[in-house]
Amino acid sequence: MSNVTISPIPNAYVPGASSLENSAPASSGESFGSVLSNAVNAVDQLHDAAATQVSNLMRGGGGDLNDVMIAVEKADVSFQLMMQVRNKIVSAYQDIEKMQF
Repeated sequence: MSNVTISPIPNAYVPGASSLENSAPASSGESFGSVLSNAVNAVDQLHDAAATQVSNLMRGGGGDLNDVMIAVEKADVSFQLMMQVRNKIVSAYQDIEKMQF
């Protein structure tokens, strides 16, 4: 079973994946809070870029509707992923809180 490999899904978008791979906590000593903060900043940047493209398109700028829709969907998917991670963190905290020592 040691020769099993997992290949990435083609054309899948993972927000902030390159920044998370380059700053793994074990190798760089980066804290969990800073990794989480970087991920939230990446989601915020995607949202800002999508909002800028939408406002440019609404004002009659030379934006392509397909590019704008892709930017909006990337921002939406990354936000949904961030919310699921937040939900898992809250759930883990609540489980720890219920433990008796």
